[in-house]
Amino acid sequence: MTRASVLPRAFYARPTLQAALDLIGKVVVHVTEDGAAAGMIVEVEAYAGEDDPACHAAAGLTRRNAPLYGPPGRAYVYLNYGLHHLLNAVTEPAGSPGAVLIRALEPREGLALMRRRRGRGARRGPAPSDAALCRGPGNLTAALGVTLAQNGTPLGGGTLYVEDRGERTVPPVWSPRIGIRVGVERRWRCYVPDCSSVSGRR
Repeated sequence: MTRASVLPRAFYARPTLQAALDLIGKVVVHVTEDGAAAGMIVEVEAYAGEDDPACHAAAGLTRRNAPLYGPPGRAYVYLNYGLHHLLNAVTEPAGSPGAVLIRALEPREGLALMRRRRGRGARRGPAPSDAALCRGPGNLTAALGVTLAQNGTPLGGGTLYVEDRGERTVPPVWSPRIGIRVGVERRWRCYVPDCSSVSGRR
């Protein structure tokens, strides 16, 4: 059995597309007072540079997007449309804005805790299946308990981190990014094909 190791800062300090591809199969862990929850990354999207119209850095450096400019290896969490928290891993050397949006996880630990969190404030209806607990960037942060409180925190330790457990997936594939209106021609979405936890079209 391969021993788990937390990804070092150097993992993120490189081109965003490389980091995005290599994040597939890694495991996101969040430890809170309620317990630990974790899931294997099966879908990501890359956002990089001020010339990427879909990247928050397209408008230049602001107070909100400051984490994108470094240092790498930190969480960039923001509230999307005032509804959902989205978790990103900051990439590229400091001063070069880039991040990988974590779009979907395959649950590994703390499933009961994830179900409780996903049930809070939910409309009446069937409970999500195990595969759907972390399907989609807003759902996975709800399941993990990630909020704006984690914005800017290092991913190399502490209570929110990404580790390599030696898990293997089938070769991931690339497609255009989804859920955006600009920069859609860039094939910067990477995911595990035929995985039931992947969001959007496959």
